[in-house]
Amino acid sequence: MELEKNEKIREAVQKGYTDIAKGKSGCCCGSSAPDKLAEAIGYKNEELQALPDGANMGLSCGNPTAIANLKPGQVVLDLGSGGGFDVFIAAKKVGAKGRAIGVDMTSEMLSKARAAIPRFAEKAGYSNVEFRLGEIEHLPVADASVDVVISNCVINLSPDKQQVWNEIARVLKPGGKACISDLALKNHLPEEVLKSVAALVSCVAGAVLVDETIKMAKQAGLGNIQINEKAYSIDVMADCNDPLYREVKQCLPKGKKLADYIISVDITAAKQ
Repeated sequence: MELEKNEKIREAVQKGYTDIAKGKSGCCCGSSAPDKLAEAIGYKNEELQALPDGANMGLSCGNPTAIANLKPGQVVLDLGSGGGFDVFIAAKKVGAKGRAIGVDMTSEMLSKARAAIPRFAEKAGYSNVEFRLGEIEHLPVADASVDVVISNCVINLSPDKQQVWNEIARVLKPGGKACISDLALKNHLPEEVLKSVAALVSCVAGAVLVDETIKMAKQAGLGNIQINEKAYSIDVMADCNDPLYREVKQCLPKGKKLADYIISVDITAAKQ
């Protein structure tokens, strides 16, 4: 029964993000002003201007490339890379001797991201980017081969978050780190929100309590776990007039807003 439930969640997420890639729907401000959202949550204008056209789809709830403090020559892996937004930004930071790898389970997203690689290479003057098809619960990446794992508003979508954290620990080199931006629960969501497919695809219904995330990271073998809460990001996301967020807000009890239940968090953890 649990496997069947997980597969249904995975199918719903995949369909939702396939529609986003095809331009049939928006998510996390994807349908309105992605640059406005990106700047509000910490991306610099010069980073956005350097991106290939279409890479910023407004699917962010934080800025993992900023908290990662990336260095030239590092290998960076982005879980749920979508149109390549954070991969291209990371690629600029790690430079020609580094490598930025994106993994996504949606072939339409991968096609979109891969099509932007030549434009990125032309702008950057080098090519250090690749995108791989795969699930974040089963990463197509070798053991101990990555310096930094990043992810932006994606792990909450997984029906098996512990397995995602296990995979993060597996692919990190000793001394490597995970730098994750995601959504977390302040309070348990109302049942009507949990039943909403829009809430799942818009990164809301899959969120868990912060303590649960810390427990999963520790169980995977990671240490030095730090959490930074950012309530303001939720207000920015919820006010972007995105159709998915409109539907979620309609499911909330009268007088309640999304920020009463959800916070945006930055999570860092290290492999010893």
